[in-house]
This record gives sequence, C-alpha cells and structure tokens, in this order.
Amino acid sequence: MKILVINGSPKKDKSDTMHITRAFLDGMNDAVENEIHIIHAIDKHIEYCTGCFACMRNGGNCIHNDDMRGILEEILDSDLLIWSYPLYCYSMPAPLKALLDRTLPLSSMAMQKVGDRYEHIGQADFSHLKYVMICGCGFPNSKHNFEPAVMQFTRCFPNEHTMITVPESPMFNAPEAAVVTVPRLGLVKKAGKQYAENGIISDDLMKEITSPMIPEEQYTEIVNGTVG
Repeated sequence: MKILVINGSPKKDKSDTMHITRAFLDGMNDAVENEIHIIHAIDKHIEYCTGCFACMRNGGNCIHNDDMRGILEEILDSDLLIWSYPLYCYSMPAPLKALLDRTLPLSSMAMQKVGDRYEHIGQADFSHLKYVMICGCGFPNSKHNFEPAVMQFTRCFPNEHTMITVPESPMFNAPEAAVVTVPRLGLVKKAGKQYAENGIISDDLMKEITSPMIPEEQYTEIVNGTVG
C-alpha cells in the first residue's frame, strides 16, 4: 500500500501528534509492508488559494506554479492519506489548511446531490483513496475540543475515513510521562495493525486510545505548574 502522510505541525518530526502517527504506521507495517512518504506542510511552497476557480473550469490547472502540483500527483498515486496534525484553534494549522484549500483542482464546478447534501463532481479519479485523521490536542479531554475538526474532516472526506483524536498529547514529548505514553502508543500501534488487516479499528480500542492518559485534574495541575 502507498501511504502519504501529510504532517500539518510546524514542529515537523518533533510534533506531539507525530508520535501517535509513527506508532500507527508501525502497526500497519507489522501487518504488511507499506511504502510510506511523509510531507511536512511547513516545508512546502504552497500559495494561498485565491478562489478564482480557474482550476475547476480548465481541467485542474491552478494559476499558481508551486509545490502543490507535485503534491496533487502524489495524492492521486497513493492508496491512503494520513492527515496528521495538532489542534490549532479547534481546527488545523495554517500551512495544512493552505494545502487542503489547494486540493480544489481535483474538483469541478459541477455539483451533484449526494444524500441530503451537495458536492462538487471530481475532475480526477480518487475513488480508490482512504483517509485517516490523526489529531492531538493539549487539553485534558476530547469533549468540546475535537468536534470542529471532526466535522471538517467528515465533510471534506465523507467516504472511507477513520479519525483518531488524542487529548493530553504534549505528554508524548515528555520523557517523564513514559509510564503512560508508552502503553498508549502500544494501543495506537495495535490500532494500526487492525486497520491494515481489516480497514477498521474496533470501537473498544478506539475508546481506549481517545481517552485521557491521566486524570483530567492531574493533567491540568501539571500544565498549570501547581504540582510540586
């Protein structure tokens, strides 16, 4: 399987969320060997979409001549897209949002009704693609934090999507937290193997992964510097 990881964190390999993503990829590779390429959005020259819609009318040619041309080709050549990013203002970091906006050339101006919503008809065949969102945040729980990102991902990729949201993710970069982070990454690795084998992650395993690693009150005290 060809896997393209699009990392939205400006911290690149040092991203808290990338610890989770690497564990997921390790699990996938335990099941079957995969071809993996990681893109750091912050490293790419990606102009902002101007909303001119030229690409949607001319067969997919954007007015900008930058790194997105190659990225779009790689997206279409992949089997699985993993969008890995930390939660910024309840959504994705700006470099990743710029990249997502610039996927517009894959769609045309023509619309069709699917269920109770409308969507643009594609100019390229990406029906083979599957999508995984791996998102971490610095808050001690998932409630009232990940919902906007989950909704956005669901709307952008309504089919074949899987979402992993992990609170307290800054602990993955804290060596002293290994007593709880290492077992949690073990669960993520197990999830990666499940996904590679079955295309889904069990509800019970997902519930474990997305739960706080330590009690919310304890985490908040550590972050606030009130533990001593």
